[in-house]
Amino acid sequence: MQELKRNTFTTSLDDEEVSLEVSDIAKQANAAVIGKHGETVVLATVVIGNEREGIDYFPLTVDFEERFYAVGKILGGRFMRREGRPSDDAVLSGRLIDRTIRPLFDMRLRRAIQVTITILAYDEVHDPDMIALLTVSAALSISDIPWNGPVAGVFGADGKAFFAGSEGKINMIEFEGSDASEKELIKLFETAQGKIDQLITFQKDIIKKIGKEKIELTFTEPSAETKKTVQELLKQKLETALENKALHDLERELTAILEERGESREDIALARFLLEEQIELHVKNLIITKKQRIDGRSLDEVRPLYAEVGLFNRTHGSALFMRGDTQILSITTLAPPSGNQLIETMKTSESRRFMLHYNFPNFSVGEAGRSRGPGRRDIGHGTLARKALSAVIPSKELSPYTIRVVAETLSSNGSSSMATVCATSLSLMDAGVNVSKHVAGIAMGLAYDEKSGAYEIMTDIQGPEDHYGDMDLKVAGTEDGINALQMDVKVSGITKEMFEKALPMARKARLEIIKVLKEALAQPRDRVSSYAPTILLHSINPDKIGALIGPGGKTINGIIAAVGEDVSIDIDEDGTVFVASVNKEHAEKALELVKGTTREFSSGEIVDGTVIKLIDFGAIVDLGGGQTGMIHVSELKDGFVDKVSDVVKEGDAVRVKVKKVERGKIGLSIKDVPS
Repeated sequence: MQELKRNTFTTSLDDEEVSLEVSDIAKQANAAVIGKHGETVVLATVVIGNEREGIDYFPLTVDFEERFYAVGKILGGRFMRREGRPSDDAVLSGRLIDRTIRPLFDMRLRRAIQVTITILAYDEVHDPDMIALLTVSAALSISDIPWNGPVAGVFGADGKAFFAGSEGKINMIEFEGSDASEKELIKLFETAQGKIDQLITFQKDIIKKIGKEKIELTFTEPSAETKKTVQELLKQKLETALENKALHDLERELTAILEERGESREDIALARFLLEEQIELHVKNLIITKKQRIDGRSLDEVRPLYAEVGLFNRTHGSALFMRGDTQILSITTLAPPSGNQLIETMKTSESRRFMLHYNFPNFSVGEAGRSRGPGRRDIGHGTLARKALSAVIPSKELSPYTIRVVAETLSSNGSSSMATVCATSLSLMDAGVNVSKHVAGIAMGLAYDEKSGAYEIMTDIQGPEDHYGDMDLKVAGTEDGINALQMDVKVSGITKEMFEKALPMARKARLEIIKVLKEALAQPRDRVSSYAPTILLHSINPDKIGALIGPGGKTINGIIAAVGEDVSIDIDEDGTVFVASVNKEHAEKALELVKGTTREFSSGEIVDGTVIKLIDFGAIVDLGGGQTGMIHVSELKDGFVDKVSDVVKEGDAVRVKVKKVERGKIGLSIKDVPS
């Protein structure tokens, strides 16, 4: 029998065992590791391909593969029971890992690297993201793939925060909260760094024992003539290109010169990389040594702001927010609870009542190309903005609406996700959603010389500063604190000192933006749009839910048919009924029928009804809403009654007294009704 060799390494994190296993599993990959945390198990594989000719970027792919078997479920549509396209959760988890490991590769690498994480088991307690990142890091570290890891990441703040990085530095952050202080975030940073360093020490021991020798990288240098061409072009036109925001024109001009000279695709790609490298050095040097930004702003200056609400009559809420050349149009739509989005993934099954969808069309950056569905970046930006605003969305009891916001990027030159937060805050208020306060966001940047340690933090980075800078720290919140934070870097990471310096600067900018938002619309409108549905609430005994629905939905569908197809009726498990319609009169009429159907009668109550059937020992009375009661023959009148029909007939309107209510049956009396 063939033997499966295993090397298992264990450590402790928050008093729980974490293990990494290296064996012959997936042995044809450059490296494969199985990670375990509790009963959550992941497989991480890393593979490096051959050189890809003629490209001028680093081809890294990170795939996060959810498997429903990991939680013992068979999900998917009725006719497609296998996993389809990745869920948003899977996309975000993949991005989280990508953003952590990418800065530690040499960007000159042109060999495709594919990282695949497969979730083999999920115990619904230990989120796979932490162990997945650790396992990927271990696989890259022990493989022969050139990489400057290891890294690790840990959760904090009851799972609402995730910090990742290398030894002594943080290079990726995700945080969602409600009015968190800068001090709280700095404390989380510090605590996370200690745990990350512990996990890196653990990996270093594994690398010493089983790590492979790394592939030796050799990079082709541009020819001396090409270098001279790049330097001359930069000397002649860089300043003008920076002033006129025409860096792309500079690259196109270089390409044209080299093509005319007959240079190969590979040489042109090398020249472009050199051009980018030199521009980056120039931009960062200006900021660090002269505190000079390419658009002339001071380091803590926000670009000009503009905000407007109520752009369209037919939409339920709308707002336009502009910061410099970045423009976001945010549209809010309100719907009944039936409009909630069902989220069904490996990790969760939930109904979401607040949705925020972000679009980034080609024209927003002056490009032409195929229109595609939302990509990883779009999903990530929309999710970040939703996290920032979720804390101020009113509860279902205060505002029963399902809320969908669509953010259209009309023009982008730096941090459209934070502009989305600002535009959406206004759009929600314009729609009459009683959000508790305004939320705004700002992106902070960094110019960092890792050799000397010199650096400067910048407020409100625009496109070139994002592209050539070393950090994109997005901070969103209210006047009272931080609701969401996300950070990516292009260097090995940032220190606590840098983080401490950036957050107060972000707060100053956030308050400046909120002031502009308040000038456009200080508080939510006191009523929703006339084009939004009316939603009426009513509470019933949960025991009456079945009666309201009726067999096969007969009763509830009958109410809708009687009033109008524009009516919807939703029922929560606690007995809260939501009656909605774009026609207020229809909603009110449907609510009355709901009340009649679920009315609870009590002994001694006097009610009106209609006789609908005579039986030998009494009469059946329709009490409204599909409910009936019975008058026993002895309760028709004082004295002896020979025939029921001598006292009442079918169709008679009668006033009756409720004698008793037992197990849903209602006993009535005519003779006991006061005259």
